[in-house]
Amino acid sequence: MKSAASAFLVLFLVLSFSLGAEAKRLLKPEDFAALRNVDEPNLSPDGKSVAYVVGTVDLAKDKQARNLWLAKFDGSENRPLTFGNESQTHPRWSPDGKWIAFLSSRDDEQDNDQVWIFSTDGGEAQKVTKEKGSVDDFAWAPDSKRLVLVVHDPDPRDPEAKEKEKKTVPPIVVERYQFKEDIAGYLTKHWSHLKLLDLAAKKVEALTSGAHDELLPAWSPDGSQIAFVTKRGADPDRTENWDVYLIEPKAGAKEKQLTTSLEADAHPDWQSAPAWSPDGKTIAYIHGGDPKKIEYATHALATISASGGEAKIVTGSLDRNMVQPHWAADGRSIFAVLEDDGAETLVRVPAEGGAPEPVVAGRRKVTAYDVSANGNLITRTSTPDRPYEIFAGTGGGLRCLTKQNDAFLSDIQLGMVEETKFQSTGGTEVHGFVVHPPNEKSGARTKSLLRLHGGPQSQYGAEFDFERQLFAANGYLVVLPNPRGSTGRGTDYAMGIYANWGSVDVEDDLAAVDDVVRRGLADPERLGVGGWSYGGMSTNYLIASTARFKAATSGASISDIIAGYGTDEYIRDYEAELGSPWSHPEVWARISYPFLHADRIKTPTLFLCGASDFNVPLQDSEQMYQALRTLGVPTQLVIYPDQFHGLRKPSYLLDRYQRYLGWYAKYIR
Repeated sequence: MKSAASAFLVLFLVLSFSLGAEAKRLLKPEDFAALRNVDEPNLSPDGKSVAYVVGTVDLAKDKQARNLWLAKFDGSENRPLTFGNESQTHPRWSPDGKWIAFLSSRDDEQDNDQVWIFSTDGGEAQKVTKEKGSVDDFAWAPDSKRLVLVVHDPDPRDPEAKEKEKKTVPPIVVERYQFKEDIAGYLTKHWSHLKLLDLAAKKVEALTSGAHDELLPAWSPDGSQIAFVTKRGADPDRTENWDVYLIEPKAGAKEKQLTTSLEADAHPDWQSAPAWSPDGKTIAYIHGGDPKKIEYATHALATISASGGEAKIVTGSLDRNMVQPHWAADGRSIFAVLEDDGAETLVRVPAEGGAPEPVVAGRRKVTAYDVSANGNLITRTSTPDRPYEIFAGTGGGLRCLTKQNDAFLSDIQLGMVEETKFQSTGGTEVHGFVVHPPNEKSGARTKSLLRLHGGPQSQYGAEFDFERQLFAANGYLVVLPNPRGSTGRGTDYAMGIYANWGSVDVEDDLAAVDDVVRRGLADPERLGVGGWSYGGMSTNYLIASTARFKAATSGASISDIIAGYGTDEYIRDYEAELGSPWSHPEVWARISYPFLHADRIKTPTLFLCGASDFNVPLQDSEQMYQALRTLGVPTQLVIYPDQFHGLRKPSYLLDRYQRYLGWYAKYIR
């Protein structure tokens, strides 16, 4: 028989365990607003400080804000630099370490971003540009006295702020081949050009002009030249052939084309500016694949002499995407981010070519980094159990500098994330992830959601994701496959659905479901499916192929593919991959089967879209909603006013989470 003291000890331990367990709670939809988005790290020249951006959500005011923060590399300090409900982005240290410049639209009558700077010794920020168009990017000159700006021309139809109430905006006149773009809207004849700002003289001079965009500027180490990226020709809208150019930083200077390949060089979508070697003799950049393979093709690390000549593909034998080149201080190697099979890691590649050497490896995602001249390294990094933070790279691994989400996560019980491999049709091995419910019962089958990623040329990665954890917190096993069409496993794997959407990717997605059912994890009678963008398209393909799903959510999707021609922003991709509807009608009809055979669909489906989406316009969701409503299949259409392809308004984001959970709960018993 136990003594009274022993019984008390047992009771104390049981109560302590219970209280400890209760301290961890499950995620709720409104918790998304508590997470902080940490991004855009930039190291000071001496490597001792990091400027970065923290995005926050205010549900009460229904706004999102971004402010600048500063952290010390040694971990001794972490504090805000700006405050308020506006957005401050793109912090960049001056080479002499005395200033931090950033972009903000505060105090601008047209809500255009302008450049602001403040002294690192303290004091208020000063607005140093007053461009009529938006300043989209900038880069410091090595002398810390000048900035090269990327300025987007103002729309000539826009009235001045004081005249807005008095003037009728003129009609939109369209003449461009690609005439639509999400957020930007209808594309007319205004472009992005380079300008030079002299800080002391407060003088801005134009460097470039013409009917084309110039982007991603980078100064040579001696300040004598600026590398930038542009695409030229009779009609730049008809090509993706971006090239690297050079120009001297003075008005009237003549531009010089450096790269001449038919493939894209430093495509802006890769957010990878050309990088000068320390001696200024060589430029590293990202080189694209076969233009006919569009985004399915991998892009590689390349170098070219700053004086011209033949380019060298440094990672030509590596069938994986590389981005963000940055030279090591000794000029012998180049840092870059490598995408590989659900992970994105930081590697170092010999400048003369060779196998990448891991710098920050493991099952994680590195999306940004910076290296100072003294070798200090920082990365923006996430793992499945931790949102993105800024980490210092040390000999012993990674050390978190920002810790913006630690307090919130200390109260939350997350679902365990498992990486999976399984066989699909024809023996193809498919990889992905499964998120288990936090309170999963051992040996019990549970309700499950197949969630499909967008793109399709993207991948689910080893990173924290609120949405998938929210589903898991509500008792769902969340299945996240990377089917053929995904990136991360080479060009051939991505090309598996080329001009044949909804084919082998559907087989791979169903194989992911079969895998969790076979393993005794998922209840085959309680399955749901859903996704956004191409994930919504995949959802439509699946529910038109099988009736095994009890509920579906399809966000910003299209099923009548011919309806996308001329109504969305993908004209170049359509022509390259599918051909025109009149020249290859059989291709367009084949991949439109969810709409043309909507009578096969029996799954209750919730359709959602932003009213201002020019990426996958609202009409595409309206068509599918109308088809299912006509056929008597339970359906609903949710339209978010003034929202683009990605929702931004916090109340709408919360609404979407709540509707997802409500729809699935209604039909998955």
